[in-house]
Amino acid sequence: MTVALMWEGRARPGRGDELLAWVRRQRLTEPPSRRETFRAPQDRVLVITWWDAPYEADLPELPEPDEGLVTRAVHRWRFEPVPEAPGR
Repeated sequence: MTVALMWEGRARPGRGDELLAWVRRQRLTEPPSRRETFRAPQDRVLVITWWDAPYEADLPELPEPDEGLVTRAVHRWRFEPVPEAPGR
């Protein structure tokens, strides 16, 4: 089974590049099968990691950045894939 973990942080105004650099430096205790990093307006940074593990598995996650770098606690979500609807 595959599970995807999403991590989304919003940097303080004008500090999006710093948050992006911080995220890129973070290493997990074990590597995911895939990791992608995205950015968006309002200095947002999103990281998605994919794991070959059950949905409820204890998986390494990115930490919280220093409070001075972000406007709020990061948002975290866990997803599992669903099969395509018939006829698609």
